[in-house]
Amino acid sequence: MANITAAQVRELRSTTGAGMMDCKKALAETDGKMQDAIDWLRKKGLSQAAKKSGRTASEGLVGVASSGRKAAMVEVNAETDFVARNEAFQNAVAQIAEAALKAGSDLDALNKAILPSGRSVADELTHLVATIGENMTLRRAAVLEVPSGVVASYVHGALRPGVGRIGVLAALEAPSESAAIEELGRQVGMHVAATRPAALKREDVAPDALERERSVLMEQARASGKPDAIIEKMIDGRIRKFYEEVVLLEQTWVLDGESKVQKVLDKAGVKLVAFDRFQLGEGIEKEESDFAAEVAAAAGTK
Repeated sequence: MANITAAQVRELRSTTGAGMMDCKKALAETDGKMQDAIDWLRKKGLSQAAKKSGRTASEGLVGVASSGRKAAMVEVNAETDFVARNEAFQNAVAQIAEAALKAGSDLDALNKAILPSGRSVADELTHLVATIGENMTLRRAAVLEVPSGVVASYVHGALRPGVGRIGVLAALEAPSESAAIEELGRQVGMHVAATRPAALKREDVAPDALERERSVLMEQARASGKPDAIIEKMIDGRIRKFYEEVVLLEQTWVLDGESKVQKVLDKAGVKLVAFDRFQLGEGIEKEESDFAAEVAAAAGTK
């Protein structure tokens, strides 16, 4: 059996992020061969990751990456907010966003994309599950591109450039790229992050959402006891107000509190053709846990 040194254990721990005792055992099992020890830990990690794969992952990070006329955004979930502060996890999210620029928004294709580590996205997440100890999942991805202009990005609550809790992409068509258009795109991203529009323009509003709103407004108006002709006018006015709340181009620009978004874009000579907004964990049902029960279970009591 090879003589395992403390330096070897530290090197393996630095490379893999695994625990000190696990690294020592891996080196002992592989006769001190570093690459074999890494593989041994990875195989052990696969087993550990499988046990964690059923846990709800609703924390994590949103990452964005842009390249002029194209930008990508991903959401990678973990179990706790603590992981979001882990440098290795932040690096992985940033690299997955970069990979999405080439692989696109299809998750199957993106999971197969190769990262700087030499591992695929799927394998990188499995590796992180093993080393950090929490379930992680690549939840979604979006990619926007324009033939001419800029796809700008904005991250709210950024822990480092390009990764945070809310991400926005804004695709602006213009005759050419410029710093001014890029800045306007970033401002649109800030606006979208704050207002959460449901659609870009009226035609994009989901018919069922519009029908639900009209039904509620109709009941409210009828309760007033006014004549049908007056009620119709009331409904029309309230539907216009509804559009101003949920349609991005009809919203009031948050940066000045008075202009409409469409007017701001027209003044700049650009056209907003698409946007995407990811908010970390939105739509994920978080598990409610009984802390006392967890402690009792860990102690082997009921």
